Amino acid sequence: MAAFEYLALDPKGRQQKGVLEADSARQVRQLLRDRQLAPLEVKATRTRENSGAAGHFSLSRGLGASDLALLTRQLATLVQAALPIEEALRAAAAQARSPRIQGMLLAVRARVLEGHDLASSLKEFPSAFPELYRATVAAGEHAGHLGPVLEQLADYTEQRQQSRQKIQLALLYPLILMCASLLIVGFLLGYVVPDVVRVFIDSGQTLPALTRGLIALSDGVKHWGWLALLLVLGGGFGLRWALRDETLKKRWHAFLLRLPLAGRLMRATDCARFASTLAILTRSGVPLVEALGIAAQVISNRVIQAEVVVAAQKVREGGSLTRALEASGQFPPMMLHMIASGERSGELDQMLARTARNQENDLGAQVALLVGLFEPFMLVFMGAVVLVIVLAILMPILSLNQLVG
Repeated sequence: MAAFEYLALDPKGRQQKGVLEADSARQVRQLLRDRQLAPLEVKATRTRENSGAAGHFSLSRGLGASDLALLTRQLATLVQAALPIEEALRAAAAQARSPRIQGMLLAVRARVLEGHDLASSLKEFPSAFPELYRATVAAGEHAGHLGPVLEQLADYTEQRQQSRQKIQLALLYPLILMCASLLIVGFLLGYVVPDVVRVFIDSGQTLPALTRGLIALSDGVKHWGWLALLLVLGGGFGLRWALRDETLKKRWHAFLLRLPLAGRLMRATDCARFASTLAILTRSGVPLVEALGIAAQVISNRVIQAEVVVAAQKVREGGSLTRALEASGQFPPMMLHMIASGERSGELDQMLARTARNQENDLGAQVALLVGLFEPFMLVFMGAVVLVIVLAILMPILSLNQLVG
């Protein structure tokens, strides 16, 4: 049986979309008529992301972390309940919240029914099921314990989503504070200060240097602020376009790693991501060399990624994982010591899982530290700006009072 997407009208004239399994499009139309639906269009669900023109449901978009975790958890439960994989896929498709996900699962099920294994069937949708996911599923299938592996994958996906949300929420307040501060300063310089200092300008007295500087800055913001904003936006888009070149991108990432606080945060983020990915892969039975290659792809910084690729090559040649990672100079000593302990004791997968938790905790502590430093910095900055504006306004008033006295 194959999966078919349909567009039909219900008795009230409303359009209905969905996915049905049948032997042919003709059978789908008959099923729709049995449901009191008038079929408008019936077409086979694409079995590959890049095959054919776009239909009603775009299967080329990836799955969100929450959708992927929920789907994986459902499959794990069904497989551990001794349900065949094709029946588990069908049940998960019936529970899918969107026709796009439903069509994707039924397309995967169709390939499984053709005799393909689950990992190769998932490979037809790489944006929805990344290489890490497919390699872990393949290892579980080959070892004969797909259910526990899917359970680990669900835990891993949920943990990654929670870590990402925790960091985003931690950075949200400082970002709002910074934007609000910049808007307030821009409003003061562009609209409030010119009206206040116009009195002093009309008086004809010699203004203090601080007041003259504030007036010049206010005029610049009022007349050229839009140009500065366009230049900033243009610079951002230009940098993004320039970073398409891998050489420039690697140099930019090397520069970011040298920044005092931001560099530490980026290195901690990639180390935590690398450790957690390598842990789930090795715990699921993926060979270490292959796991290193996959884990390197989840690292966002090109410098660290290149070092991990070199480390994977050294391990492939028979070297120790600890020495290969230590030679890169990108990983913290505690992480290296724990990996070395795992290699000596033969429990590398467990030590990788432990060091992944440690790296996640260390990342959370560094984010909390940066947020804690940023908040008082912005308060001091705003206080200094307000103080300068007040002094620039009060100094001419005091000078005017002295002249009158």
